Amino acid sequence: MTSATESSQQVPIALITGFAPFDGEAINPSLEIAQSLDGETLAGHRIVAAALPTEFARALATLDVHLRHHRPRLVVALGQAGGRSGISLERVAVNLIDARIADNAGEQPVDVRVVHNGPAAYFSTLPIKAMLAALRDADIPAELSQSAGAFVCNQVFYGLMHRLARRRKHVRGGFIHVPYLPRQAEKFPGTASLPLDTMTRALRLCLHVALTTQEDLRYAAGTTH
Repeated sequence: MTSATESSQQVPIALITGFAPFDGEAINPSLEIAQSLDGETLAGHRIVAAALPTEFARALATLDVHLRHHRPRLVVALGQAGGRSGISLERVAVNLIDARIADNAGEQPVDVRVVHNGPAAYFSTLPIKAMLAALRDADIPAELSQSAGAFVCNQVFYGLMHRLARRRKHVRGGFIHVPYLPRQAEKFPGTASLPLDTMTRALRLCLHVALTTQEDLRYAAGTTH
């Protein structure tokens, strides 16, 4: 007889990560969204949330622990991009760290590669155009983004794709930036934000599309689907 524990372990996992608050913030919407989705079941997959430190020295090592432990079928990393107006589906991770501000450990590397002798860039393997179409159909502000920056978000995006390309080619992965929450944006008049429930709904939709779409849509960026 299969135990309940063994049965739960047989359910494939979709891993979603968020970052700890940084730059003096008390909250990070990426982590709030991930934790809101933790434990849900989508398209036969159990959603598992993981918190990553906003530190260059520890972020990828923490990601590695979760990749080994959960052996996910899908990995979506989230990050905060204050000032953006909607959900940003990132297309490209570049092999560069060029920190505008210090991380939570006080480190501020400049012009450093994420992986020495690694490729210049990796593309997301998520069906990002299908995800964008679904978000627009749901009237959620969203865009395709050509740059994930050069802070810890891009480091994790590049590091994730490097690991999947080398060891887990059957696993889809990518990165999504989210805007401020309304209470964060209050400090910066005129800055865009989205409520947590809207962003959680958006990521639930993105995960569902990623888990059920075999081939991405093909249409020119900047046009409607």
